[in-house]
Amino acid sequence: MKVTVFSGSHKGREGNTLIMVEEFLKGAEEAGAETENIVLTEKNIKYCRGKFECWLKTPGRCTIHDDMDDLLPKFMASDIVVFACPVYFDNIPSVMKNFVERLAPVLLPQFEEDEKGEYRHAKRYEKYPKLVVISNAGLPGQTNFEVESLFFRRLARTFHTELIAEIYRGEGEIFRGQKNIMLKPLIGKYKKTAQICR
Repeated sequence: MKVTVFSGSHKGREGNTLIMVEEFLKGAEEAGAETENIVLTEKNIKYCRGKFECWLKTPGRCTIHDDMDDLLPKFMASDIVVFACPVYFDNIPSVMKNFVERLAPVLLPQFEEDEKGEYRHAKRYEKYPKLVVISNAGLPGQTNFEVESLFFRRLARTFHTELIAEIYRGEGEIFRGQKNIMLKPLIGKYKKTAQICR
């Protein structure tokens, strides 16, 4: 089982989401999975130009050459892909959105009707990775994740796969208090919830 995390926080390795990711990966590794965490801010990923050359000129391959040349095969070679990012302005941050848009080559340009009578792009490949979402928000409450959750549910549909887990936690700033002895038990409990694979 290959589990690949694409971490899309603007803060890179300094973000609260990464703490959740590390705990999730502990659980996945204990369950025997091969894991990799790719921090998107450390990669050179240019913006999609929307010319659809990846469909029409070089089918299945983007004509922009950057780190997506390596990331696209990693995405498709995974059994499970984890999208990890915080909530920014009620949705996913631009770092993650940019990465998602550059996944366009894995689909075909033709439209097809799904079982609900909605339309989406047809599959280029027979099998796509299953999806998981890990996210945190500074604000308390689960309603902060409504837009993000809908986005990833629609994305799973677009990629002809399923969203198998969503881990959403508010008050992510609690991780900043890891050295506070009073908060240690609470943070430990918070981390355990991310180890769902165990």
